[in-house]
Amino acid sequence: MNVLRYRATISRDSVKTKTGKDWPAWFEILDAAGAQKMSHKEIVAFLVENYQVGAWWQQMVTVTYEQAYGLRDKHERPDGYQISRSKFITTPIEKVFLAWQEASQRSRRLPDPAFTIRRQTQNKSLRAVWVDGQTNLDVDFYDKGPARTQVTVQHSRLEDAQRAEAMKTYWAEALNRLDEFLKG
Repeated sequence: MNVLRYRATISRDSVKTKTGKDWPAWFEILDAAGAQKMSHKEIVAFLVENYQVGAWWQQMVTVTYEQAYGLRDKHERPDGYQISRSKFITTPIEKVFLAWQEASQRSRRLPDPAFTIRRQTQNKSLRAVWVDGQTNLDVDFYDKGPARTQVTVQHSRLEDAQRAEAMKTYWAEALNRLDEFLKG
């Protein structure tokens, strides 16, 4: 495979700076090790045993290799697909958190407001089971200064790539509605 034609999400220079090797070098190493026939865990174990790169880079090198060879789809994880969306909102964090926490406020801006909150940390995060009862929703809140909040939604355990893409669109629209709701 001509890895120069593969478009990695992390630049060739960045991977070389952080790991000492660029993408073509990593692909050559993994090809020689037979990684196309290895599981994700086996590739990571190979990197752990033979190369001193941090845990995060072990995962990035492995996932990039798997995606380049069609062994893994974009957003695919061992337990399904995972997507995330984020938005900066010009509203204090307390109001943004409340808009997610209270079912009455959710019902005014979400088509599917009845998710089940499993755990929450005031003005920091919500962990929920989505309305389908099968997928997970993690919502994180970051205070970015006076009346400015970043909201990040991560939806995981989605069954396939089509559902993942649909939920990316869903959450982008939902975050825009949240912004409008809080401004109104």
